[in-house]
Amino acid sequence: MERIRRWVQVLSTLLVNGYWEFPVTRTIYQGPLKVLCAPGLNCYSCPAATTSCPIGALQQLFAGVRHTLESGQLYIGLYVAGFMGVMGGVLGRAVCGWLCPFGLIQDLLYKIPSRKFGIPYFMRYLKYGFLLFFVILLPLLVVNQFGSGDTWFCKYICPAGTLTAGIPMLIMQPSLRQAAGLLFLNKLFIMVMFIIWAVYASRPFCRTTCPLGAFYALFAKVRLVRLQLDRSRCTNCKACHQVCPMGVKFNESPDDAECITCLACMDKACEFDAISLEIGGVTVGSRSPRPAAADARKP
Repeated sequence: MERIRRWVQVLSTLLVNGYWEFPVTRTIYQGPLKVLCAPGLNCYSCPAATTSCPIGALQQLFAGVRHTLESGQLYIGLYVAGFMGVMGGVLGRAVCGWLCPFGLIQDLLYKIPSRKFGIPYFMRYLKYGFLLFFVILLPLLVVNQFGSGDTWFCKYICPAGTLTAGIPMLIMQPSLRQAAGLLFLNKLFIMVMFIIWAVYASRPFCRTTCPLGAFYALFAKVRLVRLQLDRSRCTNCKACHQVCPMGVKFNESPDDAECITCLACMDKACEFDAISLEIGGVTVGSRSPRPAAADARKP
């Protein structure tokens, strides 16, 4: 199953980054597909991107609210929020585990041989702060003389944008280098920090900072695609703790908002067929118990 997930991640990344004329044009794609949002974190300004980033689009939505109201139009487009809501209601954070290009990059970095470390539990809540302040409140409340806000998270923090858009654009368009000042150096530092961190800890950006992951996590208890725990089969062996890339203790909190439905606990850890995959309440997959463990029961 891990191999299937990796192929889905790769194909999803190629699908939303399919504009391969950029080495010749040296510009970003501006075609009709750009009005669509990618399900995962995929920078609008990446030269290969054919779709938009939902977090960037959501910031643009809030950044334009004041200007729209002050102009008397009273019009707010909710396509982006609706798209993200549908993705969250159906897949939840399975998007992070299967469809996010930056999630794939972190997974690959973690495979580099090194000593591995955990991430403190409390840091999982930081991403909700980034969602609230950098994606919603700052673009909505801090505006210029024209009443328009800014894309704070994209502009000041996002390491995915720096890696896939900022650096490639500076390489392709040398004239932009003169404009790359302290702001770019700050983002470059953040990007390098997360790249190094991802070698030593699993998915640090997803777990501590990503506002898109925070948004999808809000649907943890209502999403259609989810893992279920059969407590009558679970022996509390805690094997699922060891394989989860998000630090979820599945036997203790099967509805954990951090679960990205990567199926590692079901496929690699649970020997007692206690974990199954459900879509809309219907079981579509589970791991058959190993013969040696089939008769094991809780004491």
